[in-house]
Amino acid sequence: MNNNLFDNIPESLNNELFETLYASSGLKIERIVSEGQSTAAGEWYDQQWNEWVVLLQGSAGLRFEDENETITLKAGDYIFIKARRRHRVEWTSTREKCIWL
Repeated sequence: MNNNLFDNIPESLNNELFETLYASSGLKIERIVSEGQSTAAGEWYDQQWNEWVVLLQGSAGLRFEDENETITLKAGDYIFIKARRRHRVEWTSTREKCIWL
């Protein structure tokens, strides 16, 4: 069966869309679609697992608690986030949807 990461994208989003594409012991591949969403003020992601993220479409701002600057990601950029490294999404593009993997 053949699938495409750019198929079945809703026209508009009130909330981020999370879809698990594959999961097994120790590995989860997820498609996330964002449109103007960000992490709530004062909140940080603090995950117990390593995360590798690639932005396939759109742009976004990612910030780590231990850094002062926001990292701007554009289509094709990827980043490794070590377990327990607190981070947040400062912004996601609104002109085109962000598609994350």
